[in-house]
Amino acid sequence: MSTTGAPADPLAALGTLPGVSESVESVRKAVDRVYGHRIMRRRSTAVTSEAALRGARGSAALSGADWALEEVRRRTDFGADDEARVVGAALRLSAEAGQLLSIWRQSPLRVLARLHLVAAAAKDDEVGRPRQAGERVDEPLIELPLPSAADVSGRLEGLSELVIAGSSAPALVTAAVVHGELLALRPFASHNGLIARTAERIVLIGSGLDPKSICPAEVGHAELGRAAYLAALDGYVSGTPEGMAAWITHCGRAVELGARESTAVCEALQRGAA
Repeated sequence: MSTTGAPADPLAALGTLPGVSESVESVRKAVDRVYGHRIMRRRSTAVTSEAALRGARGSAALSGADWALEEVRRRTDFGADDEARVVGAALRLSAEAGQLLSIWRQSPLRVLARLHLVAAAAKDDEVGRPRQAGERVDEPLIELPLPSAADVSGRLEGLSELVIAGSSAPALVTAAVVHGELLALRPFASHNGLIARTAERIVLIGSGLDPKSICPAEVGHAELGRAAYLAALDGYVSGTPEGMAAWITHCGRAVELGARESTAVCEALQRGAA
C-alpha cells in the first residue's frame, strides 16, 4: 500500500469504501456477542487458550498443513516433516502475539522481525530481517508477482509509519491492511503467511476490538477456504476501491466466523463438555 500523495489518514479513507462500514458494524456485533457470553465472566482464560489453539490450526491450514484440531492438540513433536514444522511455527506465533502489543505500537518492524525469528526457529542469516536482493522466498501457496527487495523496504517503512502515526480507521480496516500488505510483500524468506495473519491478530487485540484474543480470524480465513482467501488478496493487490473493499470485508467475515467459533467453545464450556 503506497502512501505517496495519499490523504493524511489513508486508512480512515478506506473505511468509507462501499460495504466496509457495514462489515465493521457486523464484526463489532459479533465480537460483542461472544464477549457478552456468561461463560466469559468465569472462564475467559480458557476461551482465550482455546482460541489461540484453533487460530494456529487455521493459519497452518492456509499455509498447507491442514491438520485436524485434535491432531494439533495431541502432538508434541513439530519437527518431523514440513507440515509439522508449519504447525509448530503457527503455534509459536499464536503464543507470541499477545507479548508484543506495546512494542508493535512503537516499532512494528521490530515486531515483524521477532515474529520471523519465532516462526523460523533457526539461526540462518536471512532469519529475522527482510529479504535482500537475490534471496528466494519460500511461500509456494501465494503465486503473486514478488516485489523487489527495494520495494519491500520502502513499503514496510510506509506501513510502519501508518501504524505508529495511528488512525481513526476501525480496527478491522487497519488489521486487514496490515495483513494484506504483508502477504503482498512477502518480506521474509519464509513464513510470510503465518506472520501476516499473526500481525492481523496483534492489531485486533491491541486496538481493543478483541482485547482477550478470543475471536481468531485465522479460523474464519481457513473456513472460508484458500481459494476465497487468494481471490480476496488479488483484490487487495489490485489497489482498486472495489478490490480493497472486497479484501476488508473478507477479513471482516473471517473475524465474525472466529467469534462464532469461540461462542461454540463458550457453549461447550457451559455444558461442561470442553
